Amino acid sequence: MEAFRLDGRGALVTGAAQGIGAAVAEVLAAAGAAVALCDRDAAGLDAVAGRIAAAGGQAHCGVLDVRDTDAASTFVGEAAAELRGVHVLVNNAGGGFLAPFLDVRPKGEAALIAENFTSATHLIRATVPHLRGAGGGSIVNITSIEAHRAAPGFATYAAMKAALANLTASLALELAADGIRVNCVAPDMIPTPGIEPDPAHPLPVSTPLAVRADPVDVAHAVLFLAAPASRFVTGTTIHVDGGNLAAGGWRRQPDGTYAT
Repeated sequence: MEAFRLDGRGALVTGAAQGIGAAVAEVLAAAGAAVALCDRDAAGLDAVAGRIAAAGGQAHCGVLDVRDTDAASTFVGEAAAELRGVHVLVNNAGGGFLAPFLDVRPKGEAALIAENFTSATHLIRATVPHLRGAGGGSIVNITSIEAHRAAPGFATYAAMKAALANLTASLALELAADGIRVNCVAPDMIPTPGIEPDPAHPLPVSTPLAVRADPVDVAHAVLFLAAPASRFVTGTTIHVDGGNLAAGGWRRQPDGTYAT
């Protein structure tokens, strides 16, 4: 369907070596985009790029830490030249660690802020001139359900995701005249390499939708926001969480009933 095609467009995806970022890169490439991928994991990037190339797509890789503003700026410039323009930016890189707020030292807090918020603001500033040069485009920020609820043990991480969601709404207005749309995808319960339980003994599905999630579920939402299908959508968030935000503190029980 043409409304979901990205032929002739260039897309940048951060944190693309595994998990959600890898799935996003492969889905956008399958839709026709030439993709530029960055991550600290060189081997992971090579594997993703190899799968994209094997499927007939084009991938350009940059090994870098998105918190390094100089390296990120260089990557954007190289990607724009390699892809012959940038039309889509997906800010996916991010992460956190479990710790009570009072136990997080200033250095750890600064790292959380840089990885989950200021890296995205810098990449947006670096990419917007290329989006303007292309006559418009789409910015998709990957936030989290934690941007919309309390997150004890992840307070700074959640605060930065909330900041990114608010920034998204503001930039949707500031950049609308340039034809640049800015939206979020807020995942929850998506398997993440390194932190999910043993695949041989998965946790019971407790989301309202009794479906086990996959990173490609997030990637499909990103594709919608990147593609012409969403040309009248900006400043909003798509929640890919199986209904968890709507459920609040309610949890589906094995018999299909709910309890708090």
